[in-house]
Amino acid sequence: MVTLTELLQGPSTLDALAHAALIFTAGVAIIVTNVLIIATFLNLRGPTEVINIYLLSLAVADLLCGLLIVPLSVYPAVVQQWVYGDIVCRLVGYLEVTLWSVSVFTFMWISVDRYLAVRKPLRYETVQTKTRCRCWMVFTWVSAAMLCCPPLLGVNKPTFDKDAYICVLDWSNMAAYSVTVAILVLGPSLITIIYTYSYIFSTMRKLRSGVPIHDKEYASALSENLANPSHIVSFVLVIVFWLSWAPYAGIKLYEHFTGNRIQIPYLHFGIVWLGILNSFWKSLILVALSPQFRLAARLLCVTVCCRYKGRLQGDLMGIDLDE
Repeated sequence: MVTLTELLQGPSTLDALAHAALIFTAGVAIIVTNVLIIATFLNLRGPTEVINIYLLSLAVADLLCGLLIVPLSVYPAVVQQWVYGDIVCRLVGYLEVTLWSVSVFTFMWISVDRYLAVRKPLRYETVQTKTRCRCWMVFTWVSAAMLCCPPLLGVNKPTFDKDAYICVLDWSNMAAYSVTVAILVLGPSLITIIYTYSYIFSTMRKLRSGVPIHDKEYASALSENLANPSHIVSFVLVIVFWLSWAPYAGIKLYEHFTGNRIQIPYLHFGIVWLGILNSFWKSLILVALSPQFRLAARLLCVTVCCRYKGRLQGDLMGIDLDE
């Protein structure tokens, strides 16, 4: 057992406490913001955009990260070792890869949704139905869970990253499988995202430059769809996601191919938690760039306040409002 005196001795211990505090703060921020996002979308009534289904899926994945992964790194950051056993370590590593894959696939579906809104503005609502989008999300979660499960079955041993205080799966012992998973997850997603957003912004540029469109109904529907801020919001979400994980991917690839570990204090801690904090950045982007989300958030506040006031008045009058 580590005593309080031992915890407070030396700069390394103080650094560990600071890291634990940062991880705890990140976990609270991720949980609170994504609970609010989920509550905001679930509170909406009436016709809503189908992209909200994808955003809800992202929020669920981020919430699971905040609930099941981040908290398990707080105490190990203090004691500088993994204390929950190999099985929990393996589960954490599996959840990391699965939730990350879900996010990548979901961004691919978001880009397809935005592409269809621009490519087929007159048929978009019939092509992108809520039922179809929900089915794609179920398929995404199931396929990601199954695709990443072999390491969970004991094929390789998890390792504890002492710099970032997080368990990761050792993919080096499964080179062929690791390359296959990377191709299946990143290949279709990156190709789809690059193609769809290139088409979207190319169409925006043509429309602004005054390229004539003879079909007035099509031109009107296209202009209306391109004016939707969801295009910019989704694009920024995708860019921030990849920028958050780019330092981690770049450094890991460099260390793998050169065989040299970069010895910079706090570098590995920073790149891992910069990527994980992407689960928090999404909420800031939605609040800053999405008028629809801000309106939905205000509606949630009004709904909660009205329910609270109504229940308070009922309690004061001795009335049970649930009956």
